[in-house]
Amino acid sequence: MLERVQADRAAKLEKIKQLGIDPYGGRYDTAEPVGKVLARYVDDQEGQRADVAGRVVLLRDMGKMMFAHIRDESGQMQFALRKNALSEEQWQLAGMLDLGDIIAVEGQLQRTRTGEITVWAEKLTLLTKSLNPMPEKYHGLQDTETRYRKRYLDLMTNPESLANFQRRVRIIDHFRSLLRARNFIEVETPVLQPIYGGAAAKPFLTHHNALDCRLYMRISPELYLKRLLVGGMERVFEIGRNFRNEGIDTRHNPEFTMMELYQAYADYEVMMEITEELISDSARQICGGVKLPYGDREIDFSRPWRRAKYDDLLVEHAGVSMKNPDAVRAKARELGIVETNKDDAVVVNEVFEAVVEEAIARDNRPTFVIDYPAEICPLTRRKADDPSIALRFECFVAGMEVANAYTELNDPAVQEENFRQQLRGEAQGETMRVMDEDFVTALRHGMPPAGGLGIGIDRVIMLLTNTQSIRDVVLFPLLRPEAQEQTE
Repeated sequence: MLERVQADRAAKLEKIKQLGIDPYGGRYDTAEPVGKVLARYVDDQEGQRADVAGRVVLLRDMGKMMFAHIRDESGQMQFALRKNALSEEQWQLAGMLDLGDIIAVEGQLQRTRTGEITVWAEKLTLLTKSLNPMPEKYHGLQDTETRYRKRYLDLMTNPESLANFQRRVRIIDHFRSLLRARNFIEVETPVLQPIYGGAAAKPFLTHHNALDCRLYMRISPELYLKRLLVGGMERVFEIGRNFRNEGIDTRHNPEFTMMELYQAYADYEVMMEITEELISDSARQICGGVKLPYGDREIDFSRPWRRAKYDDLLVEHAGVSMKNPDAVRAKARELGIVETNKDDAVVVNEVFEAVVEEAIARDNRPTFVIDYPAEICPLTRRKADDPSIALRFECFVAGMEVANAYTELNDPAVQEENFRQQLRGEAQGETMRVMDEDFVTALRHGMPPAGGLGIGIDRVIMLLTNTQSIRDVVLFPLLRPEAQEQTE
């Protein structure tokens, strides 16, 4: 079937060439966006015209007239082709159009009796002949695997998918504009790093041939951004890709977009304010309001968000306090968590993740979980009156961690010792292999007190667009190679 369709389109391609028409067009920059045409149309006003370009997504041949729909990135509208309104050559061309062809039409605008605003074409221009058929005539591409592997087909046939990715761009732009209003500057730091750090994650390894050295794809830009604080850049942010050689599921992709920012003379309280502003304002300005649907629930992003202490939540939902390690270990055994040969803080956090995170996932408002166990926060300043507490928060919405922030540690001696503890903890699953001596040296030159924040852009987009899988907000998610799937 596909071969017959392709052969028919190839034959049309040759006929089009014989007419002296270039089937792959050229420059055409007079077209007006479809959405703009539809918005400016006024009923019963004569003399309205339009020049639009896009892909043919619906085609009905009625003999001496054809009705079709054209779609561009701004919308979709109807156009009509009539034999008596086109030249003989253009009418022949009209008869060789297929779904998926990219064309331009120009003519009078008028609403039909069925109520559709329509371009009554007086000129037809072929811009690209499509040789492969579109996946679906009316309902768009539905196969999930194909949507991810062939994103161009998904965008071509599913307007809602295209709209979500356009919304993603607007949300990121809005983040940038809000941060610039706070006098932040956008910077770029290395993706290839000789020493990886800033998070507990497994990196991707590569090799630079000319320098003959091992390099890692960054798991976080944190340590480089902090170097900029040392150098005197007091408010910096970066939006870019991070890479973690770990699992794939509906909330994790090995290549993901993170925004990190650092502000001198701030703390994690300021980072909470910034997090609220970025996400709440984006919801209101771009997604229609601060109360948005997510699955079968509604998330309320109105400010202020809930703030709850880590240990208070642990007591409330797990019935134990992190100040009582024996009770926590007993709870871990009850939950089936292996707690032997692990530090107390690691066991505490595993119990927290198993019980508390599930409990707060049922909350329909974002929650800042604040004041984490210090041992699992090696880059964070300790609480002045209780050094067992780190001035850190994680922000959870609908069961997802979307932000992580610290009052930053700027004491070089404490930082060096924390790194050494990480190296000693390698057997317990830590991924740090080499201490970043240069970062410690930078701290010795003096880093101002600061607040730092990381926001998972992909997860925020999921929440604000009511999307359940990260693969639906990443244009080209990582997938198992097709050839490998076929051999397994």
